[in-house]
Amino acid sequence: MSLPVLVRNIQIGGGAPVRVQSMTKTRTDDVTATVRSVRRLTAAGCELVRLAVPDAAAAAALPEIRARVDLPLIADIHFDYRLALAAIKAGFDKIRINPGNIGSIRRVEEIIRAAQDRGVAIRIGVNAGSLPKEVRARYRHPVVKALIEAMACALEPFERLNFKALVLSAKTTVAEDLIAVNEELARRFPYPLHIGLTEAGPPLEGSIRSAAALAPLLRQGIGDTIRISLTGDPVLEVVAAYELLAALNRRQIKPVVYSCPGCGRTRIDIVRLTRQVQKNLQGITAPLKLAVMGCVVNGPGEAREADFGIAGGKGKGALFVKGKVIGTYPESRLVAALVKEIKRYLNNEI
Repeated sequence: MSLPVLVRNIQIGGGAPVRVQSMTKTRTDDVTATVRSVRRLTAAGCELVRLAVPDAAAAAALPEIRARVDLPLIADIHFDYRLALAAIKAGFDKIRINPGNIGSIRRVEEIIRAAQDRGVAIRIGVNAGSLPKEVRARYRHPVVKALIEAMACALEPFERLNFKALVLSAKTTVAEDLIAVNEELARRFPYPLHIGLTEAGPPLEGSIRSAAALAPLLRQGIGDTIRISLTGDPVLEVVAAYELLAALNRRQIKPVVYSCPGCGRTRIDIVRLTRQVQKNLQGITAPLKLAVMGCVVNGPGEAREADFGIAGGKGKGALFVKGKVIGTYPESRLVAALVKEIKRYLNNEI
């Protein structure tokens, strides 16, 4: 088990649930747009949000953003150690730095001491695309050994100054390398790990690639926070992360809908019904399992095993509640009947 690290009111590691993170994609100096993005992510279930702080204008906006947001906030810093100091002073809860591009050890130590004084956590982020010059020269390519060496070098001043509020992250775009490097980090170091496939891609492709990389780690108990990095709306990153955690039985914060793909046997509009079910479940946070099935082959069995389920027939379907058929309804009334029973269950009426 990794060491626990407190980021505002959220514990990372130490047996805490796997935490879900994302990142705003607005200009940080646009306070209104950035705060709006953070609030959308919060509503989606995001627990920690990272903001890029590329320059002085972004740093100047941090105090107002902090004042308007309750969620734990992480400042993402590269190159200029003064931006990290500004974020700490602004009340941000965690700093993400890559010591390899911050500059001298003295500057890294200044960040460490400021974080110690304010109780701010630090994530050491080593990325295949931005390895320290000496490591890159030695290995030429961002192989696993290069990432591990870069992390070991980055850790030296933190351990020398006895700074324990650390989260480690080593990211690459290659799934097999990501698995190998995090297995080695978990073996060598006691700190919590943030895991994610960097630059994973568009929503569909990136979610699949991320699942291929993260599932083997999560099944081993490796990974204390995750981000699924997608090109597009950051809310999709949060949705994808929770779907992955739920699929692995690691964490579920909302209903999970299982639905059949449909085939020549299907006599109801399974696509439309599934979308209607998902729409009607918005805002429900109970960890329920729902099945929307199209025919009599696997439908009744799957629906029976779910908390609530639909098994379609010709223009109609059976409604299952906790393994029992409670009625058969025409297709036009199936979703309404399902939602009614879910609400009765949540109100302790059944």
